[in-house]
Amino acid sequence: MTEPDYSKFTAEDWKNYKPDVPETEEKSEKQAIIIEIRAGQGGDEAGLFARDLYRMYSRYGQTKGWKEKVLDSNISDVGGYKEIIFELSGVGAYDELQNEGGVHRVQRIPKTEKQGRVHTSTATVAVLMKPKKTEINISPADLEISTFKSSGPGGQYVNKTESAIRIVHKPSGLVVTAQSERNQLQNKEAAMTLLSARL
Repeated sequence: MTEPDYSKFTAEDWKNYKPDVPETEEKSEKQAIIIEIRAGQGGDEAGLFARDLYRMYSRYGQTKGWKEKVLDSNISDVGGYKEIIFELSGVGAYDELQNEGGVHRVQRIPKTEKQGRVHTSTATVAVLMKPKKTEINISPADLEISTFKSSGPGGQYVNKTESAIRIVHKPSGLVVTAQSERNQLQNKEAAMTLLSARL
């Protein structure tokens, strides 16, 4: 099949144009992924870079109409992220972001730099497919669940109640935490989601 001559397209042609997408390329399946971003080398600047990466993925998800939910975060003193873990769900989420995993690097002059020197900072990104509830079965006997007080910004709710959850999966040694929600039940659900994805 020959491609149309796009140079002759009018505004009306573009409005009515629908490209032929092969069936194998169609992204019609709703997917849910968990993205973990952690500051690497570079101190405070690495945390700011991690924050920029989170904003980039978050805004990209918004343009796609995907839903977002923060599962856990650890904010640095200068407003960056030591770590942020969040869920994106929508059509083609995994297909489009599966290759984003790895170490990301930025070279720039940080806002905290007084002498105009360029710094190199890194952040790691992990993209996990969120398993369906029927795909993984975790025995409650394998879990050690404890609570602790949330830390970081959050106003009156922070450090008042032990709403944050820490789960240790004894067979694998995996440890997950969740503290972004205001109550234990929601944080436990978020921690279990993260544990399932990592397992």
